Amino acid sequence: MRSAASPNKRCSWVNVDDPLLLEYHDREWGVPVHSDHKHFEVLVLSGAQAGLNWSLVLKKREGYRRAFDSFDPERVARYSEKQRRTLLADPEIIRNRMKIEAAVANARALLKVREEFGDFDSYCWRFVDGQPKLNHWRATGQIPSTSPESEAFSKDLKRRGFSFVGPTVMYAYMQSAGLVNDHLVGCFRYREILGEVAHAH
Repeated sequence: MRSAASPNKRCSWVNVDDPLLLEYHDREWGVPVHSDHKHFEVLVLSGAQAGLNWSLVLKKREGYRRAFDSFDPERVARYSEKQRRTLLADPEIIRNRMKIEAAVANARALLKVREEFGDFDSYCWRFVDGQPKLNHWRATGQIPSTSPESEAFSKDLKRRGFSFVGPTVMYAYMQSAGLVNDHLVGCFRYREILGEVAHAH
């Protein structure tokens, strides 16, 4: 019989020599997000990651936190052209004009969603019927890069004026924000998050 996950067995994509990635996996990845500030953080960082690796984005996360007013969408939505130019010269973030412009435009779009749904959180969770989707992957190679839910989420966000929100970016977003639990079943976090979600309900 296959034994339960050992206390220190992790998803195979985690590089244990990368302390930021290790801590992110152990404390954040897959934990359900219900704060609009945190949703916006994940949205900005998921867009920034497009074409790059997550380790690089994590190394720059504190730079992003400082540059983007602690991921406050109301403040970011008001950024002027001059402020956006300043961001383009900031070495602590990924200096890509399209990604910076997208972060500001997405903050504005998020505020419009909030007007319609009360908060961005309620809007996001509609795509998984209000409950994290529980997967049962045994190997990293089984984990998809998109899903029907991320396709629908992406399509609706684009319709609402968001950018850098393709189906692959949105699947990474859903994994990060806990809309799906994609920890491998042998990973100690799989059952921990399962327990936290059950306790929350």
